[in-house]
This record gives sequence, C-alpha cells and structure tokens, in this order.
Amino acid sequence: MRHDLFHQVANTRARTGEPASQVWSVSQVNALARELLEGAFPPLWVAGEVSGFKRYPSGHCYFTLKDETGQLSCVMWRDAARALPAEPPEGMAVHVFGYLTLYERAGRFQFVVRELTARGEGLWRIAFERARQRLEADGLLDAARKRPLPAYPSCVGVVTSIEGAAVRDIVSIIRRRAPWTHILIYPTRVQGEGAAESIVVALSQAGRAARADVLIVGRGGGSAEDLQAFNDEVVARAIACSPLPVISAVGHETDVTLADLVADYRAPTPSAAAEIAVPDRERLSTELANAEERLATALLNGVTRGGQRIERLEQQLVRAMGDALQRQRLVIDGLRHRLQALGPMEVLKRGYALALGDAGRVLRGVADFTQGSPFTLRLRDGRVEARAESVSEEV
Repeated sequence: MRHDLFHQVANTRARTGEPASQVWSVSQVNALARELLEGAFPPLWVAGEVSGFKRYPSGHCYFTLKDETGQLSCVMWRDAARALPAEPPEGMAVHVFGYLTLYERAGRFQFVVRELTARGEGLWRIAFERARQRLEADGLLDAARKRPLPAYPSCVGVVTSIEGAAVRDIVSIIRRRAPWTHILIYPTRVQGEGAAESIVVALSQAGRAARADVLIVGRGGGSAEDLQAFNDEVVARAIACSPLPVISAVGHETDVTLADLVADYRAPTPSAAAEIAVPDRERLSTELANAEERLATALLNGVTRGGQRIERLEQQLVRAMGDALQRQRLVIDGLRHRLQALGPMEVLKRGYALALGDAGRVLRGVADFTQGSPFTLRLRDGRVEARAESVSEEV
C-alpha cells in the first residue's frame, strides 16, 4: 500500500507542479524505501572482496564488500556470524548470500548477509591454521607427549555417531579380529550445530568411566564442512586431555583434522582404527605357535648347554681334585723324608747303636740299666744280645 501511495503522490506532483497534499516524515520515507528494496530484490549471491571486517561484542559483524568500481555495506547478524569458522582477512575474495535492505535509523543502504563463503576452503583453512598454532604453542602437538597404545586391550571405547557406517565398520572389524574384546559405544553427533559440544561430552564420559583401555574417536568421510566438528579447538583440547589413549579416525586418508594432530595415534579411516586398536587373532595364534616352538628350542638348548657345562665343571673338579691330591702327596713325601732323616734308622746307618729293653723299650740313660740286666743292641744291620756288667754315671 505504501508503494502505491508513494507512486500516487509522485504522479500527482508531476502533474500539478504543486506540493503534495501529504507530507512524509523521514522515518516514513526510510520505511518505504526499505520495503521497496526488500520487495524488489529477492535473496541473491554477491561476489566481492572483504574490507574492514569487524565483529562487535554483540556478535554482529560489519564489513564492506568491494569490486573494481563499487562497494556495498554489509552486516552479518550474530546468529549467522556464529557459522563462520574464522573472520575473513582483508582483501579476501568471498561470495555472500543475503538480501538488500535499508537501515532505517541511519538511512543507510546495506546488504544483510546470511551466509559467507570463501573461494575453496579459505576460511576453514584460516581457522585450522590459527587453531593449530595455538595448540602447538601449548605443546599439544609435541610427539613426546603422545602415549603408546595398549598391545592387547580388553576393552575399546568408540566415540562416534550410532547412525553412521563408521560404528558398524569398527564393531565388525573388532569382532572379527579380537572377539574377546569388549566394546563401549559413546554416542555423539559428528556434524552440524552442537556436534563439537556433543563430542566433548562423550569424551568426558569415557574418561570418567575409565573402563576402556583405548578410545577410537571419529566418523566416516564427508565434505570439509561435514568434518569441521573435528577441527574445533575445543574438541582437539578435549582429546589431548583425555586420560585414555586416543586413536583419531576422521574421514578419509587424505583428510587431516586438528583431532588427528593431537591424538596419540592417527588412523586414516575408522576401519583402519579398529585394526590398529586390537591384534588379529590369526596373527596372535601364529605368534603363539612360533613362541611355543622358540620356547621348546630354547629349553632344549638350555638343557644341552647345562649338561655341557656340568661336564666341563666335572672335568674341572676332577682335575682340581687330582692337582690337590698331588700337592698333598708332595707335602706328605716331604714330611716323610724329613721324618726319616730324623728317625733312629738313619742314626744307626751313621754307625750308632740303639739299646732296647723289654718289649723294645728304648733305654735312654744309665738309670734304665741295672748291673747284670740283659738288653738288646739294635745296630744298622741287625741285633746283638748283651748284658750290663757294670753301671756308672759320667760326671
């Protein structure tokens, strides 16, 4: 109606050349201009370069879109601005989707932006690099802080969507490779609004429960935008702070997210993560058989080496005992020779005689003799029976 009235007043003035009977206020004119703009132009995409982008405490963003010959004032309200992964830098070429309007209070022509996209993955890449630098500055990308994965986990936790193919692949592979392993699913959203917060909650639940030995966190493939929850810095820090070792498995092999960078191990796909998390029972069976064979061989070799060592020790003992006996014989022979040199026979051999009484008692002095008593003289080569004719002491 305002549109029709505006044309009616304008036509009347053009015909008469006189002032219109209705006088419009500034607010009415701006309101009418706004209706005209919003009614004449449907929502559209506009290409240009960003200039003077600024986000205010209210969350609203203001900037100018430029090309070679013109510029367009733009506003992006808080709700739409939340979807921006990063603020576009000066001069970035972007496409914006929205509608033309007029800010009535200031009488300013502007474009209300509902969506802003950079060419390629510009904004996502900027957000990724900025977050990566902050994580690196905090030491969360340091390889030294990453924990080893358990070789034989009894329980594997899985943080993913229960509706995707990823969880089915993970469960199927773990059941096939290590059917004795328990699996705990911590359901979460993996894309869209609120996905990052949902992943953080699931990680917190798994950490508090502490029932799993290792966690698989991820989802199947998708577009760059679909994977952005795993590029959220809050999710990356939650993974880095997890008390459990984490395997990140996001998208396809070519996709690299912040979650991959901070996790203890990065798997190229969810299926690969399941294979990494648990050992293969066939391989374990082969390894056990090989270990049994090696153990039997080692035991046999140990027994053989032990027997050989015992034989060597026995030989050494025999030689040592023989040497000890020989040394003792030499000592005894030496003592025998010394005793023989001091014995009475040796004295007799030198021309002396030994006086023996009854029962072979040695007569050592005159006190052992009585006049007329018989005795025997033991000489070097025989005996002589004698009698004491007289007994006297020499002074």
